[in-house]
Amino acid sequence: MITLCPHCGGLNRVAVEKFKSNPKCGHCKQALLTGKPIEMSSAQFQRALDKSEQLLVVDFWAPWCGPCQMFAPTFSNAAQQIEAQYPQVRFIKINTEQEQAIAAQCHIRSIPTLAVFKNGQEIDRISGAMDLTQFKQWVLTHV
Repeated sequence: MITLCPHCGGLNRVAVEKFKSNPKCGHCKQALLTGKPIEMSSAQFQRALDKSEQLLVVDFWAPWCGPCQMFAPTFSNAAQQIEAQYPQVRFIKINTEQEQAIAAQCHIRSIPTLAVFKNGQEIDRISGAMDLTQFKQWVLTHV
């Protein structure tokens, strides 16, 4: 599986069974699995869409958005819990204030918007915050 390093953005080919042994990036030598969402720029996100074979769960948010702020801990908790069991899932945060081009390209009309991408294609989307149980259920339907 091709995965993106959360530290340097390098692409790594890792056998799925190797994810259990906490693999390191071939470029920067840091852990590929951190249990935390990855904040990405438009360029990084486009590269992840184009190259990564992982399921990408994306939180489109803005710092001034109250519901986004309230949902942030839920997104982080889900990333930690799901990534430990399903390393083929990667959690990404896109700040729509800083990355307006990708927000426009993805037709983000309200925030928070949560989207799931597989092999460069959006496969599902939902707007608004959820509780942890609902969010994990929604993500796991795509694994």
